[in-house]
Amino acid sequence: MTNVSEIAKNANASALVLAHLSTDLKNRALTMMANALEEHRDAILSANKKDLQFAENKNIAKALIDRLGLSEEKVRAMVKSIRSVVALDDPVGKIKSVTELDKDIVVEQVTCPIGVIGAIFESRPDAVPQISSLCFKSGNAVILKGGREAQHSNKMIAKLLVEAMRKVPGVPKFAVQMIETRAEGIDMLKEEQYIHLIVPRGSSAFVKYIQENTKIPVLGHSEGVCHGYIDKSADLDKAIRVCLDSKLQYPAACNAMETLLVHKDIAKKVLPDLAAKFKKAQVELVGCVETCRVVPDVSPACESDWDLEYNDLKLSIKIVDSFSDAVEFINKHGSGHTDMILAEDRERADRFLDEVSSASVMCNASTRFADGFRYGLGAEIGISTNRTHARGPVGLEGLVIYKYKLHGNGQIVDDYFGDNAREFTHKPLTPPT
Repeated sequence: MTNVSEIAKNANASALVLAHLSTDLKNRALTMMANALEEHRDAILSANKKDLQFAENKNIAKALIDRLGLSEEKVRAMVKSIRSVVALDDPVGKIKSVTELDKDIVVEQVTCPIGVIGAIFESRPDAVPQISSLCFKSGNAVILKGGREAQHSNKMIAKLLVEAMRKVPGVPKFAVQMIETRAEGIDMLKEEQYIHLIVPRGSSAFVKYIQENTKIPVLGHSEGVCHGYIDKSADLDKAIRVCLDSKLQYPAACNAMETLLVHKDIAKKVLPDLAAKFKKAQVELVGCVETCRVVPDVSPACESDWDLEYNDLKLSIKIVDSFSDAVEFINKHGSGHTDMILAEDRERADRFLDEVSSASVMCNASTRFADGFRYGLGAEIGISTNRTHARGPVGLEGLVIYKYKLHGNGQIVDDYFGDNAREFTHKPLTPPT
């Protein structure tokens, strides 16, 4: 049996080959991967039934079961996701800038893959094709580690993807690999020599554990405490529609709204109707003292509610005195994931988008739009709340970094020292198209 160190070493060797694969070859392999999932839909759904039965027997949390389940529609979405990645520009080898240092010496900043990605995720088998296709198109090798609750689905999907890509001559054998056990996942966190980035997708406790137990850089978000704010200038019909979608369209998602803020001037106009609609949809509502006065059947919120990601049919509501109070509250209690304003005052909406320090900020649209596919990224390897090179839904552009390529003609640094030193020109040049 191959150990994790060998898996990581093989992945690194494959990454060196992947970095130089042509766009055409990568797209051919991706197309075959999409076709394989489409052709073996029944096998995927059969494997998923085993996982759902396991999850129910083990009393796994409802939010995880919601993410675990597959359907014909979800398999079609997997296929569509891979094909959308095929249609995207290859992010590798793009010249970002060209600078003339002096006569006959030029430096280029060129995009290149990160190397080997370790992707660790809970519950969602549709993450397997998303992550695999994005890593492959961006020239990165990937080691996948899913949760035991999705083991049958993950193994089936990964098997189909790997078999499909290996049919394309030139694709390295270990471009995509999967490990299964918890022990292997822990061992993967120790492979800083060969793994260059860890991407966790799961609960806040899960992501925090990863961050605290590896020397490898980690790209991810720990929580999705997302807010909606109904400003006093909001169109109330529009606000109700957007708020309902933000909470109800998929309550277990990390971009579902968890806290609703409402300006005091319109609270009595909008909250009774909105609360009634949430109640009809079986949403448990908790609120501040003022919210409970406006809607008496709302339960009092605890202080901890303002910092919780429910991933379920529960919502916190708070009435605020001003726009500035709303922004301050979000920046204090939010997780930096996704926050939105409902407002017809354009200046106030623009201020919200500027002043709220989250990865995705929205005006008059559901928080559920914070998604790689919906943003036109093809898919997403995850959503990052980091303040690094990749933030928000991370697609192809977040999986490349850059290198500097310098072209000279015998120049030496010593010529640029001393009394008769040459001067650098540092002249920006137009990158070739």
